[in-house]
Amino acid sequence: MVAEASPQRQAELAPYTDPDTGKVNLLGLSAERMEAFFAVLGEKRFRAQQVLKWIHHLGAEQIDDMTNISKKLRANLNEIAEIRAPEIVMQKDSSDGTRKFIMSVTSGSQIETVFIPDGDRGTLCVSSQVGCSLDCSFCSTGKQGFQRDLKVSEIIGQVWLAAKSYDSLMPGADRRVTNVVMMGMGEPLLNFDNVVDAMNLMRNDYGYGISKRRVTLSTSGVVPALAKLSSVTDVSLAISLHAPNDELRNELVPINRKYPIELLLATCRQYMDDLPDTHRVTTVEYTLIKGVNDSTAQAQELAILLKDFPCKINLIPFNPFSLSSYEKPGQNTIKRFQTTLMQAGFITTVRTTRGDDIDAACGQLVGQVADKTRRSARYQQKQVDESVVRIIK
Repeated sequence: MVAEASPQRQAELAPYTDPDTGKVNLLGLSAERMEAFFAVLGEKRFRAQQVLKWIHHLGAEQIDDMTNISKKLRANLNEIAEIRAPEIVMQKDSSDGTRKFIMSVTSGSQIETVFIPDGDRGTLCVSSQVGCSLDCSFCSTGKQGFQRDLKVSEIIGQVWLAAKSYDSLMPGADRRVTNVVMMGMGEPLLNFDNVVDAMNLMRNDYGYGISKRRVTLSTSGVVPALAKLSSVTDVSLAISLHAPNDELRNELVPINRKYPIELLLATCRQYMDDLPDTHRVTTVEYTLIKGVNDSTAQAQELAILLKDFPCKINLIPFNPFSLSSYEKPGQNTIKRFQTTLMQAGFITTVRTTRGDDIDAACGQLVGQVADKTRRSARYQQKQVDESVVRIIK
C-alpha cells in the first residue's frame, strides 16, 4: 500500500498530510496542490481533476464514492487520504430565510457560517479563524478572543457543507452559493496562505466556479499582507473602515494604530491598480454606531477622506450583542448619513439587517473559542465591574 512506501515517498507526502489526523485531507487541497499530490503518487494530472469534481461538484463524502477511479487507486487513497469537513452541530433558519451554521472544527472549538439568500443570489459569509485577534470594539467575535487559524479544509468546508445543506453543489440548483464573502469570524489576511488557497478553490472550474467579482475578501487593514495580495489573487476587496479619521478609528479598530488610514487606502489603491480589470472599486464598510460615528459632520469628513478613492460605501447599522454598550442609530440618522454621502457623489448602500433573530447579523458571530488571549474573561469581568458600579450608584 502507498502508506507503507519508502521513507522518501513518506517525506514527499508530508507536505499534504494533516498533522492532526495523519492523513491527507482531499477537501483542503487546492487544484495546484491536488495535482502535485497525485504527481507524488505517480498518477496523471486528470486524476486531480476527477477528484476535485467528485468532492466539490458532486459532494462525495467517501473516496469509494468515486466510481470512475480504479479500485486499486481508491484502495491506496483510503490508506493515506480522507474527505474531512467541519461538523455541523447546529443549524438555525431565520424568519427572513437566512441560515446560520455552527460548525465544530479540529480542537473542539466552534465557528459560525451564514448563508443569505436574495432572489437568484446566495451569499455565504465564511469564517477564516477561530475567534479573532484584532479586537475591534463593535464586533462580538473579537470579544471571544482568539485560538487559531482555520485550515484550508475548514474554510472551503464551510462552502461545501452550506451547499450540501440545500443539495445544491451543482450549478443552477436551488439555493446555490453564488457569492462568498470572507467576512465571518477572524481577519482573513492574518491567515493568508490558507485563505488564498480556499478562495482559489472557490473560483476554480473544478471547484465552485465562482467569479472573481463574487468572491470578496474583507480586511480591517493588515497592510503588509494586503500589499502582496495582488500577486496571488484578484478577488474583490472590502475594507472595514468604520471611522473618518485616525483618532476615532484607533478606538474602534485598534490595528489602525499600526497601519493608519492613509497607508491603508494607499495600499488598497495599489491592489486595485494591479488588477487586470480596471473597472472594479473597493467596498468601504462603515458600521454606524449611535453617538459614536454617525453624525452628519462625520459623514462629511468621510466624504472628504474618500474624495479621490475609487469606492462604493456600504453602511452597516450596528447589531447589538451582550458584551457591548453600543447602540444602533435611528432610521433618520442612518438615512441622513447616507444622503450626505450620496450628495457627495458616492454610491452608498445601507446593508439590510438579515438573520438578527438568530444572532447571524454582521458583527454578531461568536462561535465557541478556546481563547488563548483571555480576552473573553476580561470583557466578562469588566461587565460585572460596571454592573456593580451601577448598583452602588
